[in-house]
Amino acid sequence: MTNLESPYYYVYILLSKKDGKKYTGYTKDLSSRFEAHQKGKVTSTKHRRPFELIYFEGCISQEDALKREKYFKTHYGKMFLGNRLKSYFTGQDQNIFNNDGK
Repeated sequence: MTNLESPYYYVYILLSKKDGKKYTGYTKDLSSRFEAHQKGKVTSTKHRRPFELIYFEGCISQEDALKREKYFKTHYGKMFLGNRLKSYFTGQDQNIFNNDGK
């Protein structure tokens, strides 16, 4: 990012290239957070590196970002993401956002 602080919070989805599972989170600084995931500085994901950033959205407030993150972890949120990213996963497992909570 630039030296100017972004007014947004970002909800993001990472795809582990190691195990094919996804991680959903939110942050104020997307590039620093992604770098922390890649370098193994995030406890919950350090054993699943490397990652690919497959989706992100900007939100006006932290509250909105947290609500959106929680939505993406629901059945309907996974369906939304599956449809939204369908073209990205062409040639890969089309049912990547299944109902098993991963």
